[in-house]
Amino acid sequence: MTLIKTSLLVAISTIARMVSGFIINKVIAVYVGPSGLAIVGQLQNFNSLIMTFAKGGISQGLVKYTAEFDSIEEKKKLFSTSLVICIMASVPVSIVLLLFSESFSTLILKDIAYQNIFIVFGFTVILFALNSIILSILNGQKEIKKFISINIISSIFSLFFTSFLIIKYGLMGALYALVLNQSVVFFITLLFLTKTSWFKVKYFIQGVDKELLSKLSKFSLMAIVTAIVVPTSHLVIRNYIGESLSWDDAGYWQGMWYISTMYLLFITTALSVYYTPKLSELKNNNELKKEIKNGYIKIIPFTVLFSVAIYILREDVIRIAFSESFLPMLELFKWQLAGDVMKISSYLLSTMMIAKAMTKKYIYSELFFSGSFVLLAIFFIQQYGLVGITYAYFINYLFYFFFLVFSFRWLFYEK
Repeated sequence: MTLIKTSLLVAISTIARMVSGFIINKVIAVYVGPSGLAIVGQLQNFNSLIMTFAKGGISQGLVKYTAEFDSIEEKKKLFSTSLVICIMASVPVSIVLLLFSESFSTLILKDIAYQNIFIVFGFTVILFALNSIILSILNGQKEIKKFISINIISSIFSLFFTSFLIIKYGLMGALYALVLNQSVVFFITLLFLTKTSWFKVKYFIQGVDKELLSKLSKFSLMAIVTAIVVPTSHLVIRNYIGESLSWDDAGYWQGMWYISTMYLLFITTALSVYYTPKLSELKNNNELKKEIKNGYIKIIPFTVLFSVAIYILREDVIRIAFSESFLPMLELFKWQLAGDVMKISSYLLSTMMIAKAMTKKYIYSELFFSGSFVLLAIFFIQQYGLVGITYAYFINYLFYFFFLVFSFRWLFYEK
């Protein structure tokens, strides 16, 4: 399937996810306000961190090797090894969540009243992990239609389920929805798998293959580092904004980050669904050059176009997505959107590190640029107030892009 066809299918899924997300955030904005949105953001970041540990950090590796392997025997070993890793990772995570629910509630959400959220998360985390593993296999198998269908159904379910809980229980409902959604979706995913030729229970109980365990561990290490440093950097920054400025300001930044995430979904989802398995397959450098060049020609103009459109319509976007109380966000758009363009420009090249298992380079860059984002954010917020966070975002991704261009400079040489 080509990038264009994949992008069209992804666009359908993304529209469903965007509509769902916008309505959910609108409900959050109306019922719990900017400070409530900041708290939801805190749990989202914690959720991302925990989920990477719970699934063993092997999702990208699972996509890569599912796409690479041709024989069913190789895939049996891969699926079985992945399931064992998932179970061995998610059970300890579940226990930690249950034992330290009170501490997590106080540390992450600043209130012991949310302890039950983490208890529920502890019981459901394994279903989250299993769902993620299965979706990674679907992606690697290039069963894009099934993959997209599950995502659309997930978005629709999330919309009704989350909105109901928020309207009925306010902020507490939003937090419960975050730790319950994917658990229910897991059973929906299973229904889709019953119609596939490659999904048989016996394929997942072949034991552990040591060679595959070693290969997947590289991706596990990369994913775990990302899971720690990226959400943690956001938690630190949001906490700094909340304590040095106000929690409403933290909510404005969360809202801005949400807008970036939503409109970039068209691009990042298409790239993750198409590029990781595609680049994993390619062995010839000329083919890699052609694929990367093709990505830049087709993706970057769309990114710029979307960014400009969002900037022009920024006030309407705030009113539609949130409420009048979020209008102070207006000053954040300009450099946040410029940073988004640099982010996607970097994304095309950073995918190479994952697809080709460049473990050391990936880990070093994640650690360095997540750390530099925190330092730049603190510096610019001190100098310019809340808008400084967008200066830090743009500058950090500009430097990251230059780093990647230098690292993969051979891609830009013509023989």
